[in-house]
Amino acid sequence: MKIALIGYGKMGHEVEKAALARQHEVVVTIDNAQEWEERLDLLKQANVAIEFSQPDQVVANIHRCFDLHIPIVVGTTAWQDHFEEVKSRCLAEGQSLFTAPNFSIGMNIMFLLNKQLARLAERYGYQLSLSETHHIHKLDKPSGTAVKLAKDIMAVNSEYNRWSIDAPAERTLFINVKREGEVFGIHSVSAESSADKITITHEAFSRQGLAQGALAAAEFLVGKHGCFTMADLMAE
Repeated sequence: MKIALIGYGKMGHEVEKAALARQHEVVVTIDNAQEWEERLDLLKQANVAIEFSQPDQVVANIHRCFDLHIPIVVGTTAWQDHFEEVKSRCLAEGQSLFTAPNFSIGMNIMFLLNKQLARLAERYGYQLSLSETHHIHKLDKPSGTAVKLAKDIMAVNSEYNRWSIDAPAERTLFINVKREGEVFGIHSVSAESSADKITITHEAFSRQGLAQGALAAAEFLVGKHGCFTMADLMAE
């Protein structure tokens, strides 16, 4: 598989390492506007692009890949306000797009556990809360992963109709956000009653899990058309 890496920071380098270990070829890396122009011919050789850039660059990067009919895996978060626009073009033109708030296989297992906990919490009278901790360089707050956990809870538990990172309020799912050191990512969901407390936690030790998941998504996406998520990958 010939891969284009769009965004060549820490995650881009980690994906490159994982790709080479699986005998794939990285045909081009693009990290700025000048490289989009200078390396366009190399980009056209790619079977798939993997995007880990910045939130304000994502939509333009997706459209550039669509212009060339290159399938794209998007790992950047905090751009979802534009998702419907991108999805509409993807489906109308038979393009290929794979998005996820978190590409870690372990985190996606936690998404499944979170839904089950949320259902049972409502049935048995447990109150839910979330927490997430990341390194001080992370721009979005809360993380896209925490937002997905919250949305999944609200989808199956009628006790909550919104989430907030401010003080807890009625029918509001509280997300406690921390930014400290170089933490790769810790997400916890707690269910508490007067009798006991249940907590499920996923902790990333490095970027390796995200890179491996993004690469698995790229392998999955080649040859397909439409919009896909980790739920599609894990259902195979």
